[in-house]
Amino acid sequence: MIKWILILLIVAAVASLLGFNSLAGAAATGARVLIAIVLILFLLAVLGIYAIA
Repeated sequence: MIKWILILLIVAAVASLLGFNSLAGAAATGARVLIAIVLILFLLAVLGIYAIA
């Protein structure tokens, strides 16, 4: 999933440099959503480990 985040961030950066603002916004939004999902899963894993221990 981290790979997809990096790909979307690179696409957003290149699209922004080339002037494709709507594509850059969509890629950045996708990356933002994936980052939120990764953070939520990470927090659930950490809290789950502490709950078991």
